Amino acid sequence: MSRERETNKKLTLFALTWPILIEVLLHMLMGNADTLMLSQYSDNSVAAVGVSNQLFSFVIVMLGFIVTGTSILISQQLGAKHYKEARHVVVVSLATNLLFGLVLSVGLFFLSPLLLQLMNIPNELMKEAVIYLRVVGAFSFVQAMIMTISAVLRSYGFSKDAMYITIGMNIINVVGNYLFIFGPFGFPVLGVTGVAIATVTSRTIGLIIFVLLLYKRMDNQLPLSYLFTVPKKELSALVKIGVPSAAEQLSYNISQIVITYFIASMGTQALTTKVYTQNIMMFILLFSFAIGQGTQILIGHQVGAKKYEDAYKQCIRSLNIALVLTVIIGFIFYMMSGPFFGIFTDNQEIIALGTSLILLSLLLEPGRAFNLIVLNGLRAAGDVKFPVYIGVVSMWGVSVALSYLLGIKFGLGLIGIWIAFTADEWLRGLLMLWRWRGRKWQRMSFVSEKEEQREVAATK
Repeated sequence: MSRERETNKKLTLFALTWPILIEVLLHMLMGNADTLMLSQYSDNSVAAVGVSNQLFSFVIVMLGFIVTGTSILISQQLGAKHYKEARHVVVVSLATNLLFGLVLSVGLFFLSPLLLQLMNIPNELMKEAVIYLRVVGAFSFVQAMIMTISAVLRSYGFSKDAMYITIGMNIINVVGNYLFIFGPFGFPVLGVTGVAIATVTSRTIGLIIFVLLLYKRMDNQLPLSYLFTVPKKELSALVKIGVPSAAEQLSYNISQIVITYFIASMGTQALTTKVYTQNIMMFILLFSFAIGQGTQILIGHQVGAKKYEDAYKQCIRSLNIALVLTVIIGFIFYMMSGPFFGIFTDNQEIIALGTSLILLSLLLEPGRAFNLIVLNGLRAAGDVKFPVYIGVVSMWGVSVALSYLLGIKFGLGLIGIWIAFTADEWLRGLLMLWRWRGRKWQRMSFVSEKEEQREVAATK
């Protein structure tokens, strides 16, 4: 069990965060490569893929139901030095998310037209959106396994592994996009279909490498036979963590779909502006997201080891770092927003409106940083229900309600919707910080006293 013991010694926020930062950046670049290359092909194709990805983000949330529980449980078990139990969580999580991913794959393949119709997307986007959603959605099980294995490797401290694999996936994806969009060497020009094929191919190759690497990191000792014992304890814990966490994310994504419905009623140009703007905004929140993921793993280990004061200080320290970086990066992106939008489009109306939205994001993104850091800290400690209650109320009572009121009713369009986003993020973030300072999470660990006693006895 030497790898587990080494993990507990080497974990630091920087060591965890920088590979996660690069990995997430590369995932974002993969999506932006699709957008950038398609923008040379057709603005309508960009909007079609953007709407399809809005639905696919809903699928990612569903798959994250197991992934979130996996990361938290493994981190706490490793922090408590329960190495055998941690490996049990690994195999149960992999099997569960594979089955779940297969169900979602079948559902997306057959229900893509209906789902897109419910989003009220313009008719000129429907054909390409259906193609993309069907092809990529049918391979949701591949994404399910990638997400789960990546979470396992991160929790064990091997965050660089996922980064290296993601680099390879990006290279394959960009090459595939180039071949199928621009048609060199006699390749057929397939547009959105080609982008979907490139995405699926890169993910499938990435999964094969992920599986091989997982076995290597686990010293070829994954207890697959444990699945035949009906692992009720692990499944129960995964559900206890995953369902509330997924419910909060599910509520967020459904609320975003509703808001996208509002934006779609404003026309294709508004929808395209939203896609371009959010692609750029992703680079602003990137640092907060990576710090939040690293903080979640650290706090999970600290709570498992009952180092509550260390966990408390780590969350506050991570939040301060994220806030400073968010303001600095946000200002840089605002100053460079014209050239950034110019990469995607030469439509001056889109560039002007998008630049105004980036300016508003200087207020929005610090609020989002609270959620990305403190909410992950609460989950890592076992406090998974409170974020759901607050999140659902704020998303619908503030974000959706204000988006309709300001964006549609008062005619402010995307500006009104961005104001609604800002109010929602700040309200939720400040309430999460209040909860963290209350320290109720110190009594919510998922590591049981019986397990601790067994582990102590086993080492004697």
